[in-house]
Amino acid sequence: MLRDKQADCLERVHEYTNEVLHEDPASVRTLPSPTIIRDAESKLLTNLPEQGRGIEHTTQHLLKDVTPGLNASSLSSNYYGFVTGGVTPAARVADHLVTLYDQNPLVHLPDQTVASTVEDRALRQLMQLLRFDPNIWSGVFTTGATAGNVHGLLLGREYVINQTLRRRGFGNSSAMNVGVQGLLAACRAANLQSVDIYTTMPHSSLLKAASVAGIGRCHVHDIKICREDVIFDPKKLVGLLESRRETSAAIIVVSCGEVNTGMFATNSYESVSALRSLCDRYGAWLHVDGAFGIFARTLHGMSEFEGVSQGAEGLELADSIAGDGHKLLNVPYDCGFFFCRHKDLGQEVFLNANAAYLSTGGDTRQPILSPLNLGIENSRRFRGYPVYATLMAYGRDGYREMLVRQIRLARAVALYLCDHEAFELLPSNGRRSKEEAIQETFIIVLFKAKAESLNADLVNRINRTCKIYVSGTIRDSQPAVRMAVANWQVDPERNFRVVQNVLESVTDEWLGEQHGT
Repeated sequence: MLRDKQADCLERVHEYTNEVLHEDPASVRTLPSPTIIRDAESKLLTNLPEQGRGIEHTTQHLLKDVTPGLNASSLSSNYYGFVTGGVTPAARVADHLVTLYDQNPLVHLPDQTVASTVEDRALRQLMQLLRFDPNIWSGVFTTGATAGNVHGLLLGREYVINQTLRRRGFGNSSAMNVGVQGLLAACRAANLQSVDIYTTMPHSSLLKAASVAGIGRCHVHDIKICREDVIFDPKKLVGLLESRRETSAAIIVVSCGEVNTGMFATNSYESVSALRSLCDRYGAWLHVDGAFGIFARTLHGMSEFEGVSQGAEGLELADSIAGDGHKLLNVPYDCGFFFCRHKDLGQEVFLNANAAYLSTGGDTRQPILSPLNLGIENSRRFRGYPVYATLMAYGRDGYREMLVRQIRLARAVALYLCDHEAFELLPSNGRRSKEEAIQETFIIVLFKAKAESLNADLVNRINRTCKIYVSGTIRDSQPAVRMAVANWQVDPERNFRVVQNVLESVTDEWLGEQHGT
């Protein structure tokens, strides 16, 4: 009886899902109205019921009362907030199977399940998509780029302190490292006062990761060459590395796609090579925060996009890389990835010691390390399955084509803003021509209204239309609009018309208010 009820409820959800997926993605409302959201809130349970309401009543409640209050951030190609991708059809199919079979892929048990092998293959293919050699790099799936940055700083912290310990005469003792001794004892032994992170225009998640890793937010230093630029100031970087060499260990973090502009901290293989040389000279770790910018590596060799693809060249010289799956890979939330060129170091930091019950079955055919010894988590959902499915379904060419559409839409909007009398494309760098600004546009468009009174409320006016959604941010102490194009369903011409119509209607409405009409 219970299975029959479950089947009936799943069938109702399946029918509802089909109705949603058959809607035109261009016409889906990006946000529910405030009235609908308040209505959904009013119908939520406040207290735990003494007697359960049953699966049928609960399913009815979810579909009729709660779900209407959810936004369409993944379903709508007109949602441009927070660099939120969608979910490809192949990833959605696989994610359904993830819930059905509910695997924990973090212990490699090759005689019991294929789950960890699937994730290993998915990681290797993701590395191939992004042009990293799977025979050199190891990887794990994370919750997102924030967790990837935590991984990078934990391994970086271990590496740079261990390097200093060796310089102090401790050799290669397995008992004298951060993983065994702890951060404070290892720093005392190494005579270090701090671990410092040198970066440019860091995302807030990097400061959060610095706090989690025990490095501290005040030790994250922004050393960009000027206020408007995300490029490193090389003289300042060398000066800091040299002057603090005896009392501080260093981690250099490359912002591969700055969150507000989409711009890159490096612009060639040579610029990354220069950072690599500094790291080798000073015993520093080179980490890449590549949440979405790392996907520019798929554009290699395409002259149309050379202005952005060069920003992702040379990153194979890094020690570690963090990236997001729910952005340009377009798989469901709760998926990021972390790549590292130091597999043994990963085990040094994340090893589950004295846990015989977590030991692997020992696959001699193709040894795969249990992911729980390469990352923070010991158990989680099978998040690599949608990645495997989407890479198989669309391949390298499919993902390149998705990104090309996304960039072309962003550039069409940027060009429109450059020529519009009411708006200003940001950053307003006087050194850039209009052509250069367009060529440097990746998937993010940052802009403001020239009229202060319109600009103060521009984000709200745009979002109130419910036709598109954008994020608000601050640039040069003034409000700005941030439009991030990341959904796989984007059609450059169709979506541009929607954006253009919304911006024209917003400016017309404001002008009417100014003239009292």
